[in-house]
Amino acid sequence: MFFVISYDIKNDKKRTKVCNALKDFGNHVQYSVFECELKEKDYSKMLSKILPLIDKNNDSLRIYSLCGACKKKITVYGVNNVLEEDILIF
Repeated sequence: MFFVISYDIKNDKKRTKVCNALKDFGNHVQYSVFECELKEKDYSKMLSKILPLIDKNNDSLRIYSLCGACKKKITVYGVNNVLEEDILIF
């Protein structure tokens, strides 16, 4: 499944930790936005790494899942392409 993950984390150290953790799972496409192609087990693993870093009272984490048909409708203007790999291997 293809996911778009965005976050707004106030604490600099936590924000850096979330960013570094997400780099193991996907493509860093904008300052606080990642695109990830993940199997269910990898999705769970990703969540187990980043959810403990999220302060539910101060931070925001949004995860959008897109089906294959929706992924094909993504339009990118400027630099970077949509992640094309079927499965991300790390």
